[in-house]
Parts: sequence; C-alpha cells; structure tokens
Amino acid sequence: MRRAEQRTAVNRARKSRIHTFIRKVEEAITAGDQDVAKAALKAAQPEIMRGSSRGVLRPNTASRRVSRLSARIKAMAG
Repeated sequence: MRRAEQRTAVNRARKSRIHTFIRKVEEAITAGDQDVAKAALKAAQPEIMRGSSRGVLRPNTASRRVSRLSARIKAMAG
C-alpha cells in the first residue's frame, strides 16, 4: 500500500507538470503569438512523451495531444 501511495504521488506530480506545459502552449495559442506557442510546444513535447514512456499517459493519448497542439499552431499561420 505504501508503495502504491508513493507511485500515485509521483504520477500525480508528473501529470500535473504535463498539464502545466500544455496549458502554456494553449495560452500562447489563444494569445495569437505563434513564436511563443512554438517554443512552448518544443518544451512541452518531450515532457508529454516522457509521461507516455513512464506510464502516466497512454502512448496514443500523448501522440494525439502533441499532434493536435501542433496542428493548432500550424493553423495560426493561415
């Protein structure tokens, strides 16, 4: 039980960190600043994928999030 509680705490921290990175990207997208959004995505992508490899996120979920954020940033140009 203690081990499960420790893992839960670690995973919750990782998930929270991932959400923070994603929120920074989304805030930059809403602000309309493509350069800041690209930089934020570049920082967020390894964090999201690390969460996937550690088992915090499903691999497809991680890929989908990166893909959708990337598509939204790309759409800002047009």
